[in-house]
Amino acid sequence: MCDPPRLLELAEQSLLKDEALAIAALDELPVELFPPLFTAAYAGRHSETLKAMVQAWPFACLPLGALMKEWQPHQETFQAVLRGLDALLAKEVRPRQWKLQVLDLRQKTHQDLCTLLAGTRNDLCSLSEGAQPMKKKQKVSGSRMGAKQPLASVQVLIDLNFNRGSHDEFLFSLIEKVKQRKGLLHLCCKKLRIFAVPRQNIKMILKMVQLDSVQDLEVTFTWKLSTLGKFASHLGQMGNLRRLLLSHIQTSPCTSSEEEQCVNQLSTQFLSLRHLQELHLDSISFLQGRLHHMLRCLKSSLKILSLTNCLLLESDLINLSQCPSVSQLKELRLSKVIGQVKLRRLGCWGYVIPDLHNSK
Repeated sequence: MCDPPRLLELAEQSLLKDEALAIAALDELPVELFPPLFTAAYAGRHSETLKAMVQAWPFACLPLGALMKEWQPHQETFQAVLRGLDALLAKEVRPRQWKLQVLDLRQKTHQDLCTLLAGTRNDLCSLSEGAQPMKKKQKVSGSRMGAKQPLASVQVLIDLNFNRGSHDEFLFSLIEKVKQRKGLLHLCCKKLRIFAVPRQNIKMILKMVQLDSVQDLEVTFTWKLSTLGKFASHLGQMGNLRRLLLSHIQTSPCTSSEEEQCVNQLSTQFLSLRHLQELHLDSISFLQGRLHHMLRCLKSSLKILSLTNCLLLESDLINLSQCPSVSQLKELRLSKVIGQVKLRRLGCWGYVIPDLHNSK
């Protein structure tokens, strides 16, 4: 036998039976009732109520990703949230009750709507953790004491994963909204995965992302070196990157000078990665004789360096031990490194190194 519905659930059901009544009641609705009512409206696909609740949301963050994980994502409900956000941003003057600063679309997060009620002030601040790199302030021209508050921006937190053949309606709807509200809606991405997708699509989306918010980047795609060279300019803007994985980057038929130019383009961008702690290079075709040059461009001290399926010279590893960026390594992972490499040369580091000698 099922337990009878709680009083709160009965109140939610009563309100949502009449969306006009629910929307009218938002001005008087206690703050603690917003999360459960929003959850019920999302689960029941009450689009107009969702739109109105986004505009009246009384917290700094709306963790929508947790709901999208729990309930089957639906384009209509997602569009309702975007319409509510758009209506909020369209206001010429910031309403006094405007609290929303972050729309969190990440599904793999420990935050949810319950945290808004159970958490402390610190919990609410941690909700916008992925957006912290952004420090741009709104410019207010001709502002005076007593003037109305200007519009504030809203940050959208999302983890992006590009795969071949994936057509994410939600993502492209969001991208269009960011284009329309440029300067007011900021797309922040902490984790970025690029596996296989046309370069034109990547370029278009990366233009919309606040690249200084990316902290974890994986590029696992059989790209030509020239393509990576064009992507390198985006990499250089990821100044808060902590972890970088490059995999299956191959040289295309080109002259040695062209190859050297592309490698230099990539290496130069390493100068901007001042917070990088982990570097993973897998199946990279152009490292032979160049590894130490690339690592010398790093201004940060790596904690983890991983080299897999790469062709190296013995001189690469000898020079590696002299690079300032690896002086504080905690882990050095070498697997299937191909070339004439002698283990005794690495003994001074004191690492346990897998078999490197002609591992092919």
